[in-house]
Amino acid sequence: MGSFFSSIAEGEASASELEASGIKVFHSSERWLLHFNEFKQSNQLMVIDFAASWCGPCRFMEPAVKTMASTYNDVGFVKIDVDELPDVAQEFKVQAMPTFLLLKKGKEVERVVGAKKDELEKKIQKHRAV
Repeated sequence: MGSFFSSIAEGEASASELEASGIKVFHSSERWLLHFNEFKQSNQLMVIDFAASWCGPCRFMEPAVKTMASTYNDVGFVKIDVDELPDVAQEFKVQAMPTFLLLKKGKEVERVVGAKKDELEKKIQKHRAV
């Protein structure tokens, strides 16, 4: 429990900290769209973390997602702040945070809603090699 409360107290990691872990952070829909269109051409798995700065469960998941991004460097990890890019969240029908979408060739293959790190990791392992 202590780690949960300390993660909330520490706040959200900066974009540069996330990018150092291998997580791409987008602040404009145009840049996101360019990245997404490039990624659709590859067979690589993409994990999109839809989160919000005010979301406690999102902050709780952040260290686990950073670890997964470092561990699975054959997977593309992206973080989208739903308040910054509501159009992107709407496009993917995100209704709760955190929501993790797993995409291949631009198509959703799995979705994890909530702070379910074990479920997320199992789905990443399942789809990264397929």
